[in-house]
Amino acid sequence: MDNIIIAIILGIIEGVTEFLPISSTGHLILANAFFGFTGEFANTFDMVIQFGAILAVIAYFRKKIFPFGKGKTPDEKKATWDLWKKAAVGVIPAVIVGFTFGKRLQEALFNPYVVALALIVGGIALLVIERKKRPIRIDSLAALTYKTAFLIGLVQCLSFIPGTSRSAATIIGAMLLGASRLVATEFSFYLAIPTLAGASAYSLYKSGIALNGNELTLLAIGFVVSFFAAWAVIGAFMDYVSKKDFKAFGYYRIILGAIVLAYYAMR
Repeated sequence: MDNIIIAIILGIIEGVTEFLPISSTGHLILANAFFGFTGEFANTFDMVIQFGAILAVIAYFRKKIFPFGKGKTPDEKKATWDLWKKAAVGVIPAVIVGFTFGKRLQEALFNPYVVALALIVGGIALLVIERKKRPIRIDSLAALTYKTAFLIGLVQCLSFIPGTSRSAATIIGAMLLGASRLVATEFSFYLAIPTLAGASAYSLYKSGIALNGNELTLLAIGFVVSFFAAWAVIGAFMDYVSKKDFKAFGYYRIILGAIVLAYYAMR
């Protein structure tokens, strides 16, 4: 298949799955394996298109995340700074785990079998938490404490297991800690900015590979496609969460994981 078409498909996959609780990393690993798109450049490509999805979050929530927005009151500016501080606290566990174990985890766990099992386990977790009645103690981002943000960050570290989903881990963690579905989802978006930006930048720095003109073109295509796909999904996902639960994503994860296990078992 033409590399440009592969870049477009992978950009769509990244943009669509990055912030849904279904694991973008897992989907990219599966897609890369299917297309035979592997090696150092493939790893760099996956990192770069992740920036496109991050940029989409910044663009979509720009009025909420920029403290110097025009017309903002002092209280609104303070709330924005508090949100950034909570995101910074929440990203601390991932930074520690990533620096300490990131490379070893990637070498040991980045394969379709781990992805499939993680998809199934995460899907079951989503179904269980949605069926259990939970008292909601945190119904706004302002009510989210720094301690809770840190604990959500700890749960986020489960996403180092490919197929788990950073989004699913943070949303499930926040809900178990008493956050409403909407607050859990929105904080997951904000926490994604420093987490994914830092991880991608560090990985790109460590890779240190030289790129030719064709590779730069593919990166640009994947980046742009990822941005617009993520932009389209964010608004739709927030609207979905305000009205429905996560059961559909749980079933999707379980079905996909089972299909992947069956496929590789029959090879």
